[in-house]
Amino acid sequence: MSQPDVELSQQAHPPRPSAIAGYEDWPAYVQKHPRHQAASASAQELADALGVPSLSGVLGVPTEPSVPSGPEMPDAPAAPPSPDLTVHWEETYDGVTTSQLSWQLGFGPRTTGWLIRPAGAAGPLPGILALHCHGGNKFGGADRLVELPESHPSAEKARTGHYDGHALATDIARRGFAVLAHDTFAWGSRRFNLDVPPWRTASALEARQAQWREDGVAASDADVYNAAAGFHEDTVAKTAGLLGTSLAGMVAHDDLAALEILAGLPDVDQDRLGCIGFSGGGGRSLTLAALSPRIRSYVVTCMMTTFQSLLPAHLDAHSWLLQTPGLWRLGDWPELTARSAASRLLVQYALADELFPEDGMRQAHTILESLHPPGTYTGSFWPGGHVFTSGMQEEALDFLAATLHHPSSTAESSISRHSTSS
Repeated sequence: MSQPDVELSQQAHPPRPSAIAGYEDWPAYVQKHPRHQAASASAQELADALGVPSLSGVLGVPTEPSVPSGPEMPDAPAAPPSPDLTVHWEETYDGVTTSQLSWQLGFGPRTTGWLIRPAGAAGPLPGILALHCHGGNKFGGADRLVELPESHPSAEKARTGHYDGHALATDIARRGFAVLAHDTFAWGSRRFNLDVPPWRTASALEARQAQWREDGVAASDADVYNAAAGFHEDTVAKTAGLLGTSLAGMVAHDDLAALEILAGLPDVDQDRLGCIGFSGGGGRSLTLAALSPRIRSYVVTCMMTTFQSLLPAHLDAHSWLLQTPGLWRLGDWPELTARSAASRLLVQYALADELFPEDGMRQAHTILESLHPPGTYTGSFWPGGHVFTSGMQEEALDFLAATLHHPSSTAESSISRHSTSS
């Protein structure tokens, strides 16, 4: 083909933009790190179903051991070598010291996280991984959980709409914990570059922007990005499936890496680690606890039901974080908690939750009661919709304090006053 013909062809068929901009190195990473090696056979089944890539050689994490063939082994592994983290700034105010950190995983953009500790507290402290929700807000990530000198309007909006105005991670730190809140895969600092949207995303975004113009809506940069990211999540899920992983599996990979960072900090007690999350963050909390024996106690808020109850009307309300193809073959959603070595679990249900039918939540509660010995599972039902209310947060923080500050005590006595009747 002559040069003029090539130029004409390029004009007629311009090259399409990358469908995974910012993550072009993602496929090679997954091929090089094929599968996370869990500490038990049951956790390995979940890792395989989600397609969680291995952390071997990432952030100083040593080569992972093979899955034991004998009984399940709940003991946490030794702390890995400290990763090469960057501390960007540190400030103390209102009783807590907040540090902005970042680290580079083996692919994609650099991860931003915040470490929040009680000011002047002597370690080692129990550690909590605070897991942000989906919230339809991928422009931001963990910043919605942290009190910062200057918060982006998207973080303020998320706090107001989903967390009753509270900065969850900062509030947990005020209860005597070292808390790490990080942006996970596809959110915040780890978001995809959609400045030039791929073909399907661009088409859907154009329609949304036309509707905004017709309605007189002045969309912010965050609004535009979140609209594009909502459409683009299908492309991310398709790419993940092609690579033998899943959106939930990639998010779990980032969460496992953050947990290793938290466990390796010098003022954190690696034997007293927990996690907490609301909505999509609650699903992340359950998954992380099932995949890592480091987690001793965890909270799942507004993210518990049976898979059957989502059919046929409620499935459309949920993202690919919950809807990993084939996951049901391992058992129902509440049954996945039996794969965790954690000794304590709190699940909080909102009776008027728009995303889950009440009968599904109550069925899940019954399953959880049958799976876990008395005193290890606590389920509480609250009025209201899909919001992590102040009362629910108080209950959750009491639970974490009772199970990680004083693990020999019973958490029910300290939290039952907040729970409504089931």
